[in-house]
Formats: sequence, structure tokens, C-alpha cells
Amino acid sequence: MPIKSYTPGPSISFSGNNMPRPREHTTEFGARLTALRKAAGYTQVELAAELGTTQRMIAYYESRAEKAPAALLPKMAAALGVSADEFLGMKPLGKGRKPDKQLQRRLQRIEKLDPKAKRQITQLLDTFIEREEFKRRVNAQERRE
Repeated sequence: MPIKSYTPGPSISFSGNNMPRPREHTTEFGARLTALRKAAGYTQVELAAELGTTQRMIAYYESRAEKAPAALLPKMAAALGVSADEFLGMKPLGKGRKPDKQLQRRLQRIEKLDPKAKRQITQLLDTFIEREEFKRRVNAQERRE
């Protein structure tokens, strides 16, 4: 009698990758936090590290929280470069260009490097800056002609 081979049916995966994600609603506070975070040049992970919390909590504040967490409010406002009143939407955001926080954080990290590494990075930055300034001068000259 011949032996029949067994062929399993389609496999079912129970991993989280195939599960639909629940729709998240964004609150007014969450939308403001997201906009301020992005304007300050932070990712959720970076802001969480700055505040001593987790990326998951920042995601919750941005998507579900109705109001700012009282314990983190002053630290959040300071990290985002706004007053608590601006952060809460009680006052309009101040006008004017704020410094690029992400660039400032990178520069602070560069300052902690050894002198040789700092010198190499500075030379690289100088090269890019000179190239961009040269391009600007050439474009300005072409417009005048």
C-alpha cells in the first residue's frame, strides 16, 4: 500500500505584523505637541530621552492625551522652546525663527569628542559651508547678468 504524504494547509500567523492597527485619534493637545516637537527638530525618541520618559509615552501624549501631563509640563515646554502658556494653547506662539535645536544638540555632541575628531568634523563643515556660499555668489551673479 503506497504511503500518502501529508500536505499542511495554509499557515496562520498570529504575529502583530499582520494585525490591523487600531485607528488613533489625535487630540488638540496632541496635535499641538506633535507640531511643536517637529518644529523643535525632535523625533519622539529624542524628546522622550530629553524628558526622561519613553517614546511610547510621547506617542500616547500626541495621539490620545487630552491634556498635558502636569509633572512633565514645565520640562516639555522648556525642551520645545515655548512658554507653558504657549504650549497649552493659552497664548499664541511667539513669532520669529527659533534656533535649530537638532543642530544645537549635534554640535554639543561634537564638542564632547576628542580634539582630532572635532578638527576633522570642523574641516568637513567648513568645506560644505564654503561650497554653499560659492553657489550663492554664482547664482546672485547670474541673476545680475
